Amino acid sequence: MKRNISVLLSLVVLASLVLAACGGTAATEAPATEAAATEVAATEAPAATEAPVEPTPIPDVSIATFDGTSLSVPAAECNGDYIGAVQSVVATDENTVTFTLCRPDPAFLSKIAFSPFSIYPSEWLETATTTDLLEKPIGTGPYVVSEWNRGESVTFTANPTHWGAAPEAETLVFRWSSESAARLLELQSGTVDGIDNIGPDDFQTVRDDANLALLERPALNVFYVGMTNTFAPFDNQGVRQAIAMGIDRQRIVDNFYPAGSEVASHFTPCAIPNGCVGDAWYEFDAEAAKAKLAEAGFPDGFSTKLYYRDVVRGYLPNVSTVAQDIQAQLKENLNIDAEIVVMESGAFIDASGTGSLDGLYLLGWGADYPHITNFLDYHFGAANPQFGEQSSTYTDLLVEGAQIGIPADAESIYIEANNAIREFVPMIPVAHGGSATAYRADVTNPQAAPLTNEFFAVSDPGGRDVFVWMQNAEPISMFCADESDGESLRACEQVTEALYSYVVNGTDAVPALAESCTPNEDLTVWTCALRQGVTFSDGTTLNAADVVATFNMGLNIDSPTHRGNTGTFFYYDYLWGLMKKPGG
Repeated sequence: MKRNISVLLSLVVLASLVLAACGGTAATEAPATEAAATEVAATEAPAATEAPVEPTPIPDVSIATFDGTSLSVPAAECNGDYIGAVQSVVATDENTVTFTLCRPDPAFLSKIAFSPFSIYPSEWLETATTTDLLEKPIGTGPYVVSEWNRGESVTFTANPTHWGAAPEAETLVFRWSSESAARLLELQSGTVDGIDNIGPDDFQTVRDDANLALLERPALNVFYVGMTNTFAPFDNQGVRQAIAMGIDRQRIVDNFYPAGSEVASHFTPCAIPNGCVGDAWYEFDAEAAKAKLAEAGFPDGFSTKLYYRDVVRGYLPNVSTVAQDIQAQLKENLNIDAEIVVMESGAFIDASGTGSLDGLYLLGWGADYPHITNFLDYHFGAANPQFGEQSSTYTDLLVEGAQIGIPADAESIYIEANNAIREFVPMIPVAHGGSATAYRADVTNPQAAPLTNEFFAVSDPGGRDVFVWMQNAEPISMFCADESDGESLRACEQVTEALYSYVVNGTDAVPALAESCTPNEDLTVWTCALRQGVTFSDGTTLNAADVVATFNMGLNIDSPTHRGNTGTFFYYDYLWGLMKKPGG
């Protein structure tokens, strides 16, 4: 049934406004799925553990064609073997791009604003060296990368060709430390202007310091314990349900999370429409958990591993202590011996995202865009191998729900989907974590973005020429079309821009490189009029061919420009679907 487009769009905007209003100046953790730790097994090298078994890859066959101004798959492939969302991206003239989708997408504008879909010049994509691709991106944003001292800092300088207002500070520096106490000490000593993720015990310290300012974020994130059901014993649904009952999640939130955090009743935060419809997650019950595990064939428990990475996140502020607590609970409540394994950040993200970890792992997610599809479709869609074999009890429902623009009309679908996820237990949602940034009190317009996409060009560091930001970890690369790491995405957002962006310190999608993107009545065709007179930092002028070339790079697996850091293009794959189908 076709719906009135003005009603649909107004409801999408309303949902964004509800989120922006939730929690005042608050925000969530970055878009990457990650976990962190510092103390446990710090000397234990990842390679010292048994190597995870790689899943057998399904051969891919590209079905895309690209001629420089048009990228497409045959219309007949839509909703057939090709499960992706994009049928074509076409430059209909020099300043107009038309996206034709395989099915309606009410969240199109929110998705297109996400930083992995920033636009690059077509010639640069074709000719950039690997080093330039990963470390010196060409964009249209307010800053350019001037120097990257690996292990120490990234320095940005103002982009003289930027089409918008000049940044308040001529120079922006990113530094990092995995220890919240170390970040706070740097802020107190005045060596940095702002820091991310205040330690839970330090919120009051910052509030009481007249020289500092605390900006809290709402808990638009989730921390979860993941597992991959292609590895025994996690292929046993009874085992997964037993672990879900056997972890006291309230104890974890009470002991290790700051004010503003809450136990997760559902995977998606309740502030997002339909996020918390359906039955709440399992209550903690150690005796019932032991009985369930025995019924599943493990009356004496079993041995496994517990993986995480050494990076703090808003959804997981005390990583090592939470890992130790979960390890102790597994032993005490279920007689499960979990060996803690600390992994390098990039390796952890790659292994968890491909479903290659053979034990439990600590991971999380912060909202990329304010829609339930960002939480459920990414994690539990049929194409995501992270948890192993996804269940059709919810994957088909997610496809159906994603095409409905009015949240009330989709509620019954998401009740059923949330209940099916609860029954199948692909993971265990633990907490929605409150988090905060802190700044020197003289910083004007400090940032605590709800989507953790802090945009520092608008912040004035007390009249100083250099703004220094300290976050949790070093960027993995600066080519964020092929990254899912929060620290990387935040760095890219200073340099590159997408067709739309999110309002500063908010969640609404607003025009950026496009002046507008207008849909047809059933939300399957979106026509974007580009902002004219925009130049990239290499001096070339933005046009529609650059937009098509960028999406060809991200979506077309046969394109020679489909290259990056990992080659997986997580967000292109999970939010749009790569232009491929299973091959023989």
